[in-house]
Amino acid sequence: MKLIKDVVIIGAGAAGMMCAIEAGKRGRSVLLLDHATKLAEKIRISGGGRCNFTNLYTHPENFLSDNPHFCRSALARFKPQDFVSLLKKHDILYHEKKLGQLFCNDSSQQIINLLQKECNAVNVAWQLSSRVERIDRVNISGEGDSHDQQFILRTDRNTITAKSLVIATGGLSIPQIGASAFGYRVAEQFNISVTSLHPALVALTFRPEDLTHYAEMSGISIDAVISCNGASFHENILFTHRGLSGPAILQISSYWSPGDAIHINLLPQYAITDILSEYKHSAILLTNLLARYLPKRFVDTWSQVMLQTELNPMKPMKQYSDNELNGIVEHLQNWKITPSGTVGYRKAEVTRGGINTRELSSKTMETSKVPGLYFIGEVIDVTGHLGGFNFQWAWSSGYAAGQYV
Repeated sequence: MKLIKDVVIIGAGAAGMMCAIEAGKRGRSVLLLDHATKLAEKIRISGGGRCNFTNLYTHPENFLSDNPHFCRSALARFKPQDFVSLLKKHDILYHEKKLGQLFCNDSSQQIINLLQKECNAVNVAWQLSSRVERIDRVNISGEGDSHDQQFILRTDRNTITAKSLVIATGGLSIPQIGASAFGYRVAEQFNISVTSLHPALVALTFRPEDLTHYAEMSGISIDAVISCNGASFHENILFTHRGLSGPAILQISSYWSPGDAIHINLLPQYAITDILSEYKHSAILLTNLLARYLPKRFVDTWSQVMLQTELNPMKPMKQYSDNELNGIVEHLQNWKITPSGTVGYRKAEVTRGGINTRELSSKTMETSKVPGLYFIGEVIDVTGHLGGFNFQWAWSSGYAAGQYV
């Protein structure tokens, strides 16, 4: 069977469906193609099943890229309020959890249903559970004009021709729900460069020598400020049986590289120097004093680690010299840990890196080398912070491409 479409979008996730909706509104005949049997699994599992679909405080500064200004144009043209308007149109109730993060009151499935309805309203065609086996680009006039070409897709089911081809296949994160390197292979086929790829928004693992000390802290959560390579985040960290997780760690993982130390301020909300000064002449043990501000189980383990340094945290406060107290403050406000790595793509929320944005139009998402070929969403080298920013990039980049495909 042979199909002829104006636009084929490979990847029926957040970005792909948004692009299909916008292209369909323009009267384009659109086919959404995906290898998955279930539609938009990443939307379904996000936000604990309630989908953190955007962030009210979205700014270009919330995104990482080797080309940091690339995201500005798309984000300016489709904003969080624009997606919220879609929810209101479909009578979907939502709430702000914290820090501008918006979630459905009910279920992530509501977002999937919304996108499906919007696609169907503009006659988007669907082809799920179908794999693309080959992509060719051929000249239809025989005159060599690069703009007078079309794509031929051979799938396990049919052959499809289209003037515009959109790659919305996401990154490598969470392969168990279908993530693959397909988009990067398409880029390679058409000689489009891809930046270095890494798991992002992901938990970090301890080195074996640290795991020996810190494994006992599994389950402890602490409000902290985490810093690495010029970035800082103030949220909770969570000790696990393998390392560190929690919102602050997931955020800083996008900035961390192997070999880097992360710096942790364990008491950012307190003037710890003033507290220690207040008790300088007291008989209270330092560990008992710290247990007023930090979980006791953490203090007990942290104290054992400090014993291996020149500091003894188990003395009465009145026995510490000023230099010793300064050393304790440094360890509390600038505790350094060098992770051994991350827990990998299976647990990463997104992939950092991707299609080199210097080879894309920030206005249209079209490649400069191959007219008619577009990349949108996570497959591009644009990675958002935790908290709904990556979905907003999916909506914004999909919207942008949808105006031109």
